[in-house]
Amino acid sequence: MPGTTMAADGTPVAVLAANTVTAPVATPVTTRVTAPVTVEEVVGRLREIGAVLPPADGVAVFNRLYLTVTEAVRDRLGGSYFADPAAMAELDTVFAGRYLLAVAADAAGQEPPACWRPLFALRAHPGVHPLQFALAGMNAHIQHDLPLAVVDTCLRRGCEPAGLAADYHRINGLLAEVETAVREQLMPGPDVLERAEPLTHLLGVWSVEAAREGAWSAVQALWELRAVPTAARAFAAALDCSAGLLGHALLLPLGPHPAPDAADGSPRTADAPGTTAGTPDAPGKAPHAPGTAPDAPHKAPDAPRTAAGRLPEARNRPAGEGAGAQARPDQAQLECSGLPSA
Repeated sequence: MPGTTMAADGTPVAVLAANTVTAPVATPVTTRVTAPVTVEEVVGRLREIGAVLPPADGVAVFNRLYLTVTEAVRDRLGGSYFADPAAMAELDTVFAGRYLLAVAADAAGQEPPACWRPLFALRAHPGVHPLQFALAGMNAHIQHDLPLAVVDTCLRRGCEPAGLAADYHRINGLLAEVETAVREQLMPGPDVLERAEPLTHLLGVWSVEAAREGAWSAVQALWELRAVPTAARAFAAALDCSAGLLGHALLLPLGPHPAPDAADGSPRTADAPGTTAGTPDAPGKAPHAPGTAPDAPHKAPDAPRTAAGRLPEARNRPAGEGAGAQARPDQAQLECSGLPSA
């Protein structure tokens, strides 16, 4: 748009200044959601989302983590923790707006950005551990949303990213503490160590510090591209796709996991879906040989329908195929990966 400063993803800054977050989704419809203006309002929005979701819902798991981080940032805005508390407060609200937009798009029956699709699609999968949900949400929000939010904040405030660098990196220590606490809370106990081993291996490759360092590199690249909206949009789209692909990897189903028992989502040891604890096989009936299917497969529980999402299976199923049809990979993810679609 001639004569108009563009945001990190090509959105006119005037739109951002009007206290709204507007972004295209995978359908021709554009989702519009009022952006929060204070960190306290972000906290309230996150609490509202958490109140309507079952504790085991994958989005709810990430939402609890995000609420904890946001409250920690809020509690440090009034002291001397940040060099520029006002800038950090604005960044926090702009940053949160992108997650709120993804939730709103999903609730409206639209596809969220590619980085968020794995979490929303697999939110009710019984083989995905809660810790995977938490880290997949952090991956989407940090590796895609954060660079765009930093650049947008700089454009709104008329400052360079370098002016936010010290406070940006100061948050790394805070997030590392929260991430460690969440890992300890959600990680299975020693009684289910066999289940925890593949989880430990999978999640050992991801860290919040490495993700935020990568995001800062993306900030610098986007800042250099701000005068070339086409290139900025292409780079932002690449961030979206790559974060989505990594999200799929982080959410690789690992089998039965400790299901949340308490209202706060704290884990307990769960039996495999569809089984009854302590129920032996019928007398005289031989156990199933390895690699063979049981006589009658157990029916998995229906995924919950909530205000924040729908049944995930329907999103990857081509029109006209029934519920028993094999799910097809997300088209946008195939395009991001460069793999041909079927």
